[in-house]
Amino acid sequence: MNIGDRVRLLHGKEEGVITRLSSGGQVEIEIEDGFRIPALKSEVVVIDAAEKAYFDPPSGAKSYIGDTRQQAQVREKREGVFLAYVPYNDQIHDVVLINTTRKEVLYALDELQGEASKNVDAGIIHSDSHKKVAEKMIRDFEQWPALKILMVPLNKKLEGIQMPIEKRLKFKATSFFKHKGKAPLIEKEAYFFKLNEQETPLDVRKLNEALNPKDTAAFSIKKISRPPASIDLHIEKLTENHDLMSNGEILQLQLEVFERKLSDAIATGMDEITFIHGIGNGVLRKEIHRYLSQMNGIKYFKDSQKTNFGYGATTVKIHD
Repeated sequence: MNIGDRVRLLHGKEEGVITRLSSGGQVEIEIEDGFRIPALKSEVVVIDAAEKAYFDPPSGAKSYIGDTRQQAQVREKREGVFLAYVPYNDQIHDVVLINTTRKEVLYALDELQGEASKNVDAGIIHSDSHKKVAEKMIRDFEQWPALKILMVPLNKKLEGIQMPIEKRLKFKATSFFKHKGKAPLIEKEAYFFKLNEQETPLDVRKLNEALNPKDTAAFSIKKISRPPASIDLHIEKLTENHDLMSNGEILQLQLEVFERKLSDAIATGMDEITFIHGIGNGVLRKEIHRYLSQMNGIKYFKDSQKTNFGYGATTVKIHD
């Protein structure tokens, strides 16, 4: 039983990933909603010791000669810039940058600690090559800092200007250990992540126009839209990138949406609005109730009826 193993509690329904082992026979498990629970080793069983390779086809899958669409999809998945954590032994993982594109890429890799940052590595990685940039101890996974990676594709001939791509990563156990498979180019088992996927380059012309309007009329007045009667604050409803967010970042985003939608509801004259926060460990509900208890301009708030939301929602009464 090791860090990263997917396990199930013998006397419960919870499943998750082991994030910490202790000498006293206990383990710490991160369950699917991102929360961590302690358990004895004797109370858990490994249910997924080896994740399926990311690019391997299903067993027994048929092969179609001349299926150019399928081949194109495979090439697309394997072409890009990747960050891979490649096991050197049971404890040490090499951090490897992989470039399978047709261009050289200028990069800078920083570790983030709050507002401070420390450069880990920088340079140029050539087309169809890989480079080791750091080492990490898997037992220290919980202490790994967030990463910021800045990449600029380099043109060897006259082409359109390539804008920088910035990627930030903060790993959670339940998402990190799902990304296991044969890493592109090096063809070794690793945990790897595509860095230049679905990124929108910065449009400098539009940015300059926004920052330097020709006259005061260029400043548009924000139109407030009336929000729906109920707002679902579950993180998967708010962003597609929640797998790589920390618990603190998730809570911050949920509270930002809550405050914005409540403000819009008040501004548009709504009588009441309901926020679905779920049950979980109650942190989000507690923060919402604390905020509402200190706020003027609302009549009252209450837990919604069980038949509707299972006490996983709060209704705010704004006006009579």
